[in-house]
Amino acid sequence: MHDIDKIETVMRYHERTKHHFNRYAPGPGALDWANQPDPFRRYEGAPLVHLPLLAADEEPLSPRYDDLYCPGSVVSATLTLNALSRLLQYALAISAWKQAGATRWALRCNPSSGNLHPTEGYLLIGALPGLADAPGLYHYAPREHAFERRADCGAALFTALMREFPAQAFLVGLSSVHWREAWKYGERAFRYCQHDVGHAIGALRIAAATLGWRAALLQKLADETIEDLLGLNRAEDFAGAEREHPAAVLVVWPAGLAGGRPAGEQRVVPRQLDPELVRQLTRAGWQGAANRLSRDAPVHWEAIDQVAAATRKLAGAEQGFDALDTPAGESPGRAGAGGPAAGQIILQRRSLLACDGRTPIAAERFYRMLSRLMPRCDLPPCRRPMPWDTLPWDAAVHLALFVHRVEGIVPGLYLLVRDPAKVERLKRAMHARFEGSTPPGCPADLTLCLLEAGNAQRLATQLSCHQDIAGDGAFSLGMIAEYRDALFTHGAWFYRRLFWESGLIGQVLYLEAEAAGLRATGIGCFFDEPVHRVFGLEDLAFQSLYHFTVGGPVDDPRLIVG
Repeated sequence: MHDIDKIETVMRYHERTKHHFNRYAPGPGALDWANQPDPFRRYEGAPLVHLPLLAADEEPLSPRYDDLYCPGSVVSATLTLNALSRLLQYALAISAWKQAGATRWALRCNPSSGNLHPTEGYLLIGALPGLADAPGLYHYAPREHAFERRADCGAALFTALMREFPAQAFLVGLSSVHWREAWKYGERAFRYCQHDVGHAIGALRIAAATLGWRAALLQKLADETIEDLLGLNRAEDFAGAEREHPAAVLVVWPAGLAGGRPAGEQRVVPRQLDPELVRQLTRAGWQGAANRLSRDAPVHWEAIDQVAAATRKLAGAEQGFDALDTPAGESPGRAGAGGPAAGQIILQRRSLLACDGRTPIAAERFYRMLSRLMPRCDLPPCRRPMPWDTLPWDAAVHLALFVHRVEGIVPGLYLLVRDPAKVERLKRAMHARFEGSTPPGCPADLTLCLLEAGNAQRLATQLSCHQDIAGDGAFSLGMIAEYRDALFTHGAWFYRRLFWESGLIGQVLYLEAEAAGLRATGIGCFFDEPVHRVFGLEDLAFQSLYHFTVGGPVDDPRLIVG
C-alpha cells in the first residue's frame, strides 16, 4: 500500500467512525456479556516472579506531587526490585476494585475507556537481584503484580542492544488488544485503543518521575521491530488466542546516571534500537502461551483491520519529522514545600461517573492545570518539562474549552493553543466573530483566548453525546488535533500518535484534577462534526479526537479501595 493510499484509508476510517446527531459510528448494537474479553492476559507456562507490593511508607518513598514538575528535585532512586515494583505499581497496576452485587472488577492506574484495558505491558531488563541473574523479556501481570518471564536474553546481546543508552536503562513495551475495545465500541474502538496507549505512556513517565527517573519514546522503531522485541509475531504462542498489536516502546533510566560521562556533558538518548540485534532476540528461548480472552471468536471489524494496517510504522518512516533530542542528565532543582504525595494522587485517581453540578475551581488552580499541559521548551538545552519530554514531536493537539465554573473567569468558549507559533493558524480556521481576548490573570506562558462568552453547559452536554458530565463540571474540553497536514507531512502512521498525545494530555488532567480535590474523566463519545461547527472548523485541517471533563464528583458506592 502506497503512502497516499494509507492516508486515504485513515481518512475513510476517521470519517466512517464519526458520531452524528442522527447516527452513531458502527458498533455491536447489543453487548454479548458471555463473550466479554478477559481483562487479564497471562502466558501459561512462563515462570512467574511476584513483585513486592509496597506500602506508602516503604522505600522508595513517594515525593510530593508538585515536586514532579520541578526538574531535579526528586533524587534518582537506584534500580532495585523494589524501585521497579514501585514504577509498575504507579503506572500499570490495579489501584482499587468496584463491586455491584456478585460482580467485581478492577480499576488500574492507567485509565482505560470503558475500563476494558486493551493495553499490555512488557519489560526488557538486565540482571537484577530478586528478579533474575540474567537479562530477559517479561510480561507484566497486573492482577498478580508479577512478571512472567517470556524470553531469555543473553548478557552480550542485552549489552549490545542498550549500548547507546544511559547506565541501568531498560525498555518498557506496550501493545494493544483491539478486540477488548471493539467488543463494546465496534469500529470506533481503534481510536480508544490509541487513547489508552497515550494514557499508559503518561502513566509510565509520571511513575518514573516519582523515582527521579527519565523516560523517552523510541519514536524511530518500526512496528515490525516492536513485534520482534515483544514476541507479538510468534504465531505458536498465540494459537487460538487473540493477537496483540504493537504500540510503543519507551526507554527508562535513572536520571542521576549518565553513563559515566564528565559532569556537565550531556548525553543524548537515541530513539532507535538496532533491528538486527532485536531480531536475534527472536531466536532466544521463549516460554509461555497466551490465554484466550473470549469464549467465542472475536467479532471481525474490517474497518479496524484496515486502519491498523494503514497506520503500521515502517522502518525509516520519518519524513517531515524533526524530533527533539532528549538529554540523559537532569538539572538540579528545588523541592516544593508541602502538598500531597505523588503516590497518593496516582493511586486515588478515578474516572468520575457524575459531576455534582456545583463545585467550582479557582482561576489560579485552573491556570496551573493548563500550564502543565504546555510542552514548553524554555530550559536549556531545549529541555521539555515532564511528561512532555517523553514525546519527540512538537505539540499537535490544542484545547477547545467549555468553561462553566471557574472563579474569576467568565463562562464561555475558550481556546488553549499548546504551540504559540500556531495561534494565528487556529484563529483563521475558526469563526471570524470570535473575539480572541486574554482572560484576566492569565499567566504569560499560556496562550489562552476567550472566544465567546456565555453559558456553554447545555452545549457541552449536547456535543458529548448528551452526557451530563460535560456540562455539570467546572469545565470540559475537546482536544483539537492538527489532522490533515500531520498525516501528509509525517505519514499515516502519525494518526496513532495524535491520539497518544491526546491520551497523555488526559493523563495529566486526571492527576491535576485529583490534586485540586476534584475528579475527571475522558469522554470518547462526542458528535464530531457538530463540535467542529461550533468552533467554525470547516475542513479537515483540524479534527476533535478526545473530550474531557473536570468537576466535583458524586460518590460511587461501588468503590472498594485495596
